[in-house]
Amino acid sequence: MRDAQPPFLPPPEDVLEIGAPEQFAALGHPLRQRLLFALGHRPATAGRLAAQLDAKKGNVAHHLKVLREAGLVHIAETRRVRGGTEQYYQRTARHMIVAEPQAAGTAAMLAAVAQELGRSPADTHLTLRHLRLSPAKAAELGRALTRLVDEAEESAEDQPLHGVLVTLYQHAEPTGTTDTTQAVSFGSSDHQSGRAG
Repeated sequence: MRDAQPPFLPPPEDVLEIGAPEQFAALGHPLRQRLLFALGHRPATAGRLAAQLDAKKGNVAHHLKVLREAGLVHIAETRRVRGGTEQYYQRTARHMIVAEPQAAGTAAMLAAVAQELGRSPADTHLTLRHLRLSPAKAAELGRALTRLVDEAEESAEDQPLHGVLVTLYQHAEPTGTTDTTQAVSFGSSDHQSGRAG
């Protein structure tokens, strides 16, 4: 049974570009990545997040503090319940864009997705392909994948939440001189299963 939650305001920002050292440090742990995934649709308390992610409440509270100090989550609302105080955490932005990913954050994101895949109650779809593409074709494919995810129609609240992880990258040449710029984004539906392309 779901906890009754009144409506919340949307996150304060639509897009947040990750660039500060403390933000990169905050993204370097799989549980913090999973917390950001979980907070993609609605605010939640530390207790609810702990139950959802099968983690200890104290551990979740610690990682929420790190995310909050890095400006990636904020307290959307505080409520009095049974003589105590309950804080609802929310992402500070609907989309978080990492224009220049760092290895630790990328590894943590992939580890978080692997954990989510392992917990998925339904069949998952995971594909890794290596394609020879011209720069123009690679750019076209990147735009098409982004458009496909962005245009996916969301169902009602009572429907299962699915995750989509999309990445398009160029293999580095043996000399290491080829541009391998990548972009990674957390969209509002980046949860629970993955696809690598």
